[in-house]
Amino acid sequence: MPQEARNGPSGQRLAGGSLYSRLVGARVVVLEPGVPAGLAEELLRGTATSVERGPERAEGEDVWALIVGPGTRLSAREFERLPSLRIVSTCSVGVDHIDLAAAEGRGVWVTNVPDYCVEEMADHALALLLALLRGVVVLDRDVGRGGWDHRAAGPLQRIRGTRLGIVGCGRIGRALAVRARALGMEVWGYDPLVPPEQLAAAGIRPADLEELLAACSALSLHAPLTPATERMIGARELALVPEGAILVNTARAGLVDQEALLAALDSGRLRAAALDVLPVEPPTPDAPAPRHPRLVVTPHAGWYSPEAEEEVYRRAVIAVRDVLEGREPRDVVVRGRIPVPRIPRSPRATP
Repeated sequence: MPQEARNGPSGQRLAGGSLYSRLVGARVVVLEPGVPAGLAEELLRGTATSVERGPERAEGEDVWALIVGPGTRLSAREFERLPSLRIVSTCSVGVDHIDLAAAEGRGVWVTNVPDYCVEEMADHALALLLALLRGVVVLDRDVGRGGWDHRAAGPLQRIRGTRLGIVGCGRIGRALAVRARALGMEVWGYDPLVPPEQLAAAGIRPADLEELLAACSALSLHAPLTPATERMIGARELALVPEGAILVNTARAGLVDQEALLAALDSGRLRAAALDVLPVEPPTPDAPAPRHPRLVVTPHAGWYSPEAEEEVYRRAVIAVRDVLEGREPRDVVVRGRIPVPRIPRSPRATP
C-alpha cells in the first residue's frame, strides 16, 4: 500500500473532529475514466468519504469533490447542481474545460497537475517535428502503396540549422527548446507571459508572433487555450509562414483554424503538419479526424507514458485528500474560500 494511504485521519491533521464528522457520507465522484480502479479508494481511505465512479455528470448535495479530466466540461450550471462541492481536481495540465469564474464565485478549489508530462510532451513534439522534416510518415505510406521513391515526400530537410519557432514557452516549450538546440536547431520563441530575458537565457530568440511566423520554417504550438489564443493560427497567420513550412500542434485543438490548416496543406504553404489534439476527441462520424496526404494525426498521446499516467492520477487524488483533510492543496488554479488551517504538510502527503 502506498505510504500516502496508510495513515488515517487525526484530530490535529483534520483540525478537530468536527471536520471529520462532516465528511461522513460525503461523496467523491470520479468522472475521469482513466483513473485506475481502486486508486482513489486507497488514497482516500480514512477520510470518511465514499468514492464512486460517476456517470457523465454528478449531482447531489452530498458531492464534496470531483476528479475530472479534459473530457469533462464543468459549466456554471454544473456547479449549481453541486452546492456542497469543495474541490475540482483535474487530471490534466489545461483547465479550459472548467468554468473557473463559476468555481471562484462558489468558493470551490480547482487544482491541476501542471508538470506531470513535460518530458513526454516535449519528446512527442520533437518526434513529430523530426517525422515531418524527414518525411517519415509520407515515405512509409508510399512504400505501403508499392512505391520505392526517396523523393516521395519532397525535399527532406536537414535538421541542423532548421529554424524552429515555439509558440508558448512555458515548461513544455522550453523543454522542447533544449532538445531542439541539442540537435543544432536555431530556436525562436513567442510568449507574452515570459520576459524576453528569460527566453534569451534559455537560448531562445524572443520574437513577436508575426515575426516568428515569417522567419521560421518549423513551428510547434505549446500555448494554453484562452479567449486570447483561440484560433491564434488561422488563414492570415499561415499566409505569413515561409513556403513549405511545417507545423506541429500538441497543445489544444482550438489554437488552430483546422480548415485554414488543411487549405494551407492543399496550397503547399505548409509542406506538412502534425496534430495530437482535435476539436472532438475521440472523433465521431459527425466530427471525423481530418485527413490529408501530408497530415499526421496521433490520438492525444503526447502526454502518455506509464510513469506520467501514474503520476497524474495519483496527484489529482492527493489534491482532493488535502482539501478534505484541511490542508491547502498543491498546484492551485482557483483558491477556494473554505478555511484551511495552516497545518504543515507531512512527508506522507508529498506526492
